Amino acid sequence: MLPLALTMGDPAGIGGEIALAAWLRGGLPPFFLIDDADRLESLAKSLGWDVPVRRITDPAGIVPEALCVLHRPLPVPAHPGQPDSANASAVIGSIEEAVRLTMAGRAGAVVTNPIHKQSLYQAGFKFPGHTEFLADLAGVERVVMLLSSPGLSVVPVTIHQSLRDAIATLSSDLIVETARIVDAGLRRDLGIAKPRLALAGLNPHAGEGGALGREDQEIIAPAVARLREEGIDARGPLPGDTMFHAEARATYDVALGMYHDQVLIPIKTLDFHGGVNVTLGLPFIRTSPDHGTAFGLAGTGTARPDSLVAALKLAARMVENRRG
Repeated sequence: MLPLALTMGDPAGIGGEIALAAWLRGGLPPFFLIDDADRLESLAKSLGWDVPVRRITDPAGIVPEALCVLHRPLPVPAHPGQPDSANASAVIGSIEEAVRLTMAGRAGAVVTNPIHKQSLYQAGFKFPGHTEFLADLAGVERVVMLLSSPGLSVVPVTIHQSLRDAIATLSSDLIVETARIVDAGLRRDLGIAKPRLALAGLNPHAGEGGALGREDQEIIAPAVARLREEGIDARGPLPGDTMFHAEARATYDVALGMYHDQVLIPIKTLDFHGGVNVTLGLPFIRTSPDHGTAFGLAGTGTARPDSLVAALKLAARMVENRRG
C-alpha cells in the first residue's frame, strides 16, 4: 500500500506530538509527515521521547524504523500553545502538497492534523475550514463531513454556519444531495453494501406533526421520500432526542443531522478521543482526528494520539476498500 500523507497542522498545536506518540505506539499503516523535521526532533527531545526522525525526499523512501518526514522548514520558530500567522503558509502548503502527492498516485490518502483557522484567516485564508479547502483543491463543488467511531457515525447536513443560517439554508435538495454522497461513500470507501441512513428531525419531537414547526413535514419528509424512490435506505424525520441510545444506533449505519451540534454532540459524548473526521465526495481519501489544536496541552506530552491513530487506520482501510 502507498504510504499515507500526514500534514503538520498548526505547529503550535498538538499535531506534532500526537504524530510522535502515534509512531511510538506502533502498529500503524505506513505514513510520512509533511512538516519541519527540526521542529519534530526538538519536540521529541523536549518530551524525552526516543523517536528517530528521518528526512526523506520522496514518499517511496519511507522506512519503518523512523518517523519519516518531507522536511518543509517553518518561516518562523513554533512555540507550543502560541499560534503565529507567520507560519500559515507552511500549514497551507503542507495540505496542498499532501493533496498533490495523493492525486498523483504517490501517496495513498491525505490525513490532516488540526489547524487553527483564526491564524490562517489572519494570513488571508478564505475558506471556512479544512473540508471546504480540500473541496476547492480537488475541484469539486460539494463534499460531506462524516464523523466516524465504532459506536456511531454521523453527518451534519449543514456544517460551519450559525444555527439561524443553518435553518435558513436547509432544503430538501440539500438533504437529498448530502444523502446521495453519504450513500455512495459508505458503499465505496467503508465497504457497507446497503447503507442505512437515519435522518433527524429539525424541531423537537420531529415537529409534533407540525405543532412545533413545519420544516420536518415540508422539507425533511419529502427528501426522505425522494431518497427512498431512488433506492436509498433512508428513514425519518426522527426525533433527535431518541436517536442516539444504544438500541436506536443499532438500526442504522449513519445518522444525518440538520445542523452541526445536533450530531457532533452525541458522537463526541460517546467517543471523544477516538472519533475520526472523514470527507466524503473527494476524488481522494481524507481523514483527520476529530479534535482541535488543543493549545493548552501542546508541548506537555499529555495529548492522546487515539484519534490520529484511528484516522490513520481508517484511511488505510478506505484505501483497501477503494482498491477492492
